[in-house]
Amino acid sequence: MSTDQPHRTASLPPSDEGAPDPRQLRAILIAVSIALMAVIASVSGLNVAQTHMAVEWGASQTTVLWIINIYTLALAALLLPLGAIGDRLGRKPMLITGLIIFGAAGVVAGLAPSAAVMIGARVAAGVSAAIIMPITLSVITSTFPEEERGKAIGVWTGVAGGGGILGMFLSALLVDVADWRWLFALPVALAAVALAMTLRSVPDSRDHATHPFDTVGALLSSLAVVGLIFVLQEGPERGWGDPVTLTGLTIGVIASAVFVGWELRRRDASLLDVRLFRERGLAGGSLTLLVVFGVQAGIAVVLFPFFQAVLGWSGLLSTLAMMPMAVTMMITSGLAPRMAAATGARSTMSTGITLSTLGLALMALFVSVDGGYLSLLPGMLAMGLGMGLAMTPSTEAITGSLPRAEQGVASALNDVTRELGTALGVALLGALVAGGYRSAIDGKLAGIPQEAADTAREGIANAVEVAPATGTHAPHLVDAAQQSFVDGWQQAMWAGVAVMAALLVYVALRGPRNTAPRPADDEPAPAPTATENAAAR
Repeated sequence: MSTDQPHRTASLPPSDEGAPDPRQLRAILIAVSIALMAVIASVSGLNVAQTHMAVEWGASQTTVLWIINIYTLALAALLLPLGAIGDRLGRKPMLITGLIIFGAAGVVAGLAPSAAVMIGARVAAGVSAAIIMPITLSVITSTFPEEERGKAIGVWTGVAGGGGILGMFLSALLVDVADWRWLFALPVALAAVALAMTLRSVPDSRDHATHPFDTVGALLSSLAVVGLIFVLQEGPERGWGDPVTLTGLTIGVIASAVFVGWELRRRDASLLDVRLFRERGLAGGSLTLLVVFGVQAGIAVVLFPFFQAVLGWSGLLSTLAMMPMAVTMMITSGLAPRMAAATGARSTMSTGITLSTLGLALMALFVSVDGGYLSLLPGMLAMGLGMGLAMTPSTEAITGSLPRAEQGVASALNDVTRELGTALGVALLGALVAGGYRSAIDGKLAGIPQEAADTAREGIANAVEVAPATGTHAPHLVDAAQQSFVDGWQQAMWAGVAVMAALLVYVALRGPRNTAPRPADDEPAPAPTATENAAAR
């Protein structure tokens, strides 16, 4: 260990006597996976109820978007501080607290009589999700033995990656067969099951901290994340040059710079030791998750308009069409640790990034209106395979870069990276598709009434909606909109290929060498396992 690394304190072992047996380990993994699924499902599930909320409460589109986005904003802003607090106060009691608040917030949201009450419930749900999410991973990294940890992280990563699509499908199903308010029943039920299993099976562990909590660092990190996420959420809606957007960007950038300076000054007592980003594992793992989750989220956002406006599918069928990619991702996330043990972490990540890049290229080359779903399926499957292989060793690289006493912070950093990547991917890929669509349709609106043409330029859904009012021009307008959307789609996919190719070069040259969690200075280093030896290649 290099001499410039700060002193680390050892984490207290689980409170149960002795190491957990295989049966208890399975119960722990199931409990934290169900808790994680509840959080992930709430990120995307409410998207399918936008129209229902707007009609029932007479809410504007801006209000509806705030109902959806405020959850992610609260979640991302508090991940690092609450992850660190979980390390100090005990992971089990914090997880129990988070699940209770999360379940209660879901009940209030399901019964909300107004948009204001719904927003308040979503804020409470986001705060509690910020307690739950980092602890689910830190419980794994602090409880599972070396030889089992990689497989457990693979399961966690699969749920984190594919859980959003699965949650959206189940939410859409509930909306179709019952009422939109019933979609809150899914995360509430998951939280209740996770709570019961946590009380019974999850052991407690915590950090023996020797320095005060970094309150200033916690506030700065929250302010930085709020500013950056706000910009990415509001920029496409308000415009990137809007004063509100620029203010958010300024706050985010300044807070980020001050946070880095403050943490460098705090050194041993920092919330997050930013010096560790000089290590390959933390830098490579974080960058990979940022890009991969950004591309995944961006793809999901542009796939739904294709399924609904181009193919004419329902919301439920559109969500079901995403399942092959999600299932493939979840399966390969579980298999990635075996590949890393055999070929090394860097090789596994590089293979995953290569497959993801291939998937984007396949979708760019073969997508067409006439080809329909089958023109996208090979690319979606390649994306699922690649993302599953890349995400698990990236997550291990991040958690392995920080000592066991700070696994809550490591897990929170992992989660913040995912949230930032998701917001970035949605904003950028969505903007590329929208810009490409407008450029392409401008030359295809000859003969269309001016008012209808202006509406069609706003987006493919607008074009399809206004088409019947154009009389005999309707078939031409719909066809022009569909073809233009495909043109914009292809531009976004090729941009994704370029970004992924750059990531591949970086990982191939500077990827992580080791994913084993670092011991504390006063903790003896364990003998390397076969997985660790392979990961060091």
